Amino acid sequence: MAQIVRAGLVQQRWTGDKESMIANAVAAIATAASQGAQVVCLQELFYGPYFCQVQDADYYSYTEQIPDGPTTQLLCEVAKQHGVVLVAPMYEEEQPGVYYNTAAVIDADGRYLGKHRKNHIPQVKGFWEKFYFRPGNLGYPVFDTAVGRIGVYICYERHFPEGWRALGLAGAKIVFNPSATSRGLSEYLWRLEQPAAAVANEYFVGTINRVGVEPLGDNDFYGQTYFADPRGQLVGEAASDTEEEVVVRDLDMGLLAEVRDLWAFYRDRRPDSYESLVKP
Repeated sequence: MAQIVRAGLVQQRWTGDKESMIANAVAAIATAASQGAQVVCLQELFYGPYFCQVQDADYYSYTEQIPDGPTTQLLCEVAKQHGVVLVAPMYEEEQPGVYYNTAAVIDADGRYLGKHRKNHIPQVKGFWEKFYFRPGNLGYPVFDTAVGRIGVYICYERHFPEGWRALGLAGAKIVFNPSATSRGLSEYLWRLEQPAAAVANEYFVGTINRVGVEPLGDNDFYGQTYFADPRGQLVGEAASDTEEEVVVRDLDMGLLAEVRDLWAFYRDRRPDSYESLVKP
């Protein structure tokens, strides 16, 4: 794996329809690739509105199969065209009536590598996700890609330290956290939790949020997409809190060994003392 990985995050505003959202994302991937990005992650449920602000079965129509659906197939072509690894969060239909909040992972040669299904599903005002999604059943997979081993942890999952740690133990060097999160509810945590997870687990975190107020509700998605390094520091500035943006940053993989030698958290773990943490 290269010492420097140039990575991109795509922060979008809802355009009004699925087709233009996909076209917008494909153009943003091209922009990131033109800046040298080797891996690009899109936002949670990237081709739709954040429909979980309401409970309406009409939005089941946004589901697609992964990897056989048209959007995954298109993005496999896009990944191959630009030679970039892609993380693409979508609304997955496993079978009629069984739906997941999922991210597909595609390698730089266009090969579909697998998917992460969101394990932790919120059900609070404006985030009625249990109406739309079953909890994930694939655990916390990591993916060996052209830029090294990566993981995915979707939005609300960031509040749960166990999955962050599982990805680190499985060897993830970069974890992507695509999100849809709004002002007022948890914005004060946005610059706290993901850098803390990067420190505790000694890897890079790329966290993405959408922007704008969408017609389905009054959630104001505040952007501020960024990368955090394993020291918990932002890599460059965070993105705008109101505008679309493609964030491209250089991640120095040499920092991982440096930090792990300095702060030996994995050496000093005591899994023999954690048994009570996994009891219901």
